[in-house]
Amino acid sequence: MLRASRDFWDDPGPETVTEAEDELEADLTALTAVLTDRWGAPDTIDLWSHLGYDQPDFADTDGPEPLVSLASLVFHLPVWRVPSTGRWVGLIIGQADREFPLELLVAIGEESCLPR
Repeated sequence: MLRASRDFWDDPGPETVTEAEDELEADLTALTAVLTDRWGAPDTIDLWSHLGYDQPDFADTDGPEPLVSLASLVFHLPVWRVPSTGRWVGLIIGQADREFPLELLVAIGEESCLPR
């Protein structure tokens, strides 16, 4: 986790949530620009279809981490493939539940777990 908002147990009002979203979105935009300048435009991975969650006969099997954990927060993940390392970097804003903090998250994984 790079940054988190406050939680929303006491004040889950739309103004409070919007303010927190705007702050994290600004950070996400700035980080996205830096990574894009460094490694080019990100690929977008559809986590649900990549992990098989959209299949009617989906069996709850383990997929590659951190993709499985990220799929509980977002459907699409922007990833930058880091040249000559075999790794990728992804950035998202996620929230475990509406009372919990919004979180700006970075994930790093092996390129072999991504679709080609």
